[in-house]
Amino acid sequence: MSGATLSDRLHTELWTSWASLLRSYAAAHGLNATQHAVVEVSATEITLRVASLWLRFTPTQMQQSDTTPTPFHLNENGTVTLNHGPEQEMDIAAEQFARDMLSSANP
Repeated sequence: MSGATLSDRLHTELWTSWASLLRSYAAAHGLNATQHAVVEVSATEITLRVASLWLRFTPTQMQQSDTTPTPFHLNENGTVTLNHGPEQEMDIAAEQFARDMLSSANP
């Protein structure tokens, strides 16, 4: 990891954790659903897809299939900030996003 700063390594770990949380909660909420979620992950983008709906995260933005991008940030303390609002724990935010996506696709 020569050349990578502590902040870079921490961001990579937080990004990986965020993707894992989204994947886990999407799988849990999809157990009894007719539609299932797919989580696509790259170094700069995480996309949660359910049927024709999608939710995309970049290090600085979050966007749903039918909305304009809003500010998004993973904080060094393991929280998420969305649209400059109050910080939320990563697991609580990931569970809410997964639940909302799957309930929207499986009315």
